[in-house]
Amino acid sequence: MSLKRPILALLAAASLFAVFGCNVDRELIATRDPSEGEAREEAQEQAAFFQIEGGPELEAAAREYQEYVDAQSALLVDRTKRFAAAVEAGDVEEAKRLYASSREPWERIEPVAEKFGNLDPEVDAREGDVPEAQWTGFHRIEKSLWTENTTEGMDEYATELVSDVERLEREVDGIELQPSDPVFGAVELLNEVSATKITGEEERYSHTDLHDIAANVEGAEVAFETVKPVVSRRDPELVAEIEGAFGDVHAEIEPYSRGEGAWASYEELDESDRRSLSQKIDALAEPLSLVGRVLTGS
Repeated sequence: MSLKRPILALLAAASLFAVFGCNVDRELIATRDPSEGEAREEAQEQAAFFQIEGGPELEAAAREYQEYVDAQSALLVDRTKRFAAAVEAGDVEEAKRLYASSREPWERIEPVAEKFGNLDPEVDAREGDVPEAQWTGFHRIEKSLWTENTTEGMDEYATELVSDVERLEREVDGIELQPSDPVFGAVELLNEVSATKITGEEERYSHTDLHDIAANVEGAEVAFETVKPVVSRRDPELVAEIEGAFGDVHAEIEPYSRGEGAWASYEELDESDRRSLSQKIDALAEPLSLVGRVLTGS
C-alpha cells in the first residue's frame, strides 16, 4: 500500500485547518497508516468541519470553480454516452479508443464527485475495492475490453455507468460549492496521483494512467487558479513556487504526450521514471498545502 496518500491527506487537512481556524478534534488528523478508502473518508470528514468565511473574492473563486465543475460534469456525460454506445454496439476497438478520454472529466473533478455518497465506487471502483457482485463502472468494463478483448456482457454496466454520471451532473447542478472546495480539491487531486496513479494500479488493464494523471494535475491547477489572485497579493513567493512546481510536473509528463490528447502507455515508464514523477508531484503538493494558511494570514 502506498503511504503517500495518508501523507497528502494530512497536508490537505492541515491546509484546511489553517483556512477555517476552528476547533477540531486533532485525533482526526493524527498520523497513522489508514487504507486508501479510510484516508479518503477521513479527508472528507475533515473537510466537513470547515466553513470558510470567504469574503467576496473567495466567494467569487468558489463560483468560478463551480462553473468549471459544471462544465466537466456535462462533458463527462457526453463522453461517457459515446463510450457506452461503442460498448453496446460491440465495437471493442472504438470502446478502447474512447475509454481514457471519457474518464478525464471525472478525474479533473473527482473530489467534488466524492461528495455524493456511493457515486464514486459505482463509477470508479477498481477490482477488489468492492465485492465482485457489486463491481460496476469504468474499470469493470476496462477489464473486459483489455483482458478478454470483448464487450460481451457489458451492456448493463455501460447503461448503469451513463445513469451514474447523469446523476452526478444533476447532483453538481443542485449544490453550491464553497471557497473550501478549490482549496481542498487541489491537494486531494494530487493525493489521487500519489495514491493510485503513480503505482499504475488505477488503470491496471489499459495502462492509460497518464491520461488520469494529466487530468488530475489539470484539475488541481484550475482549482488553484481560482484562489491565486488572493494568494498572490498575500504571498507572491508561494505563488511563484507553486507555479514553478506545476511547470516541473508538466515538463515531467510532456515527453509522454502523443498529441491531440493522447498519452503513452504507462508501461513505457520504468521505476526510475515513476519515481521521478512521484517526486515532482510531492514537490508540488507541499507548497500547495500552504495555501490555506495564506488565505487566513495565519
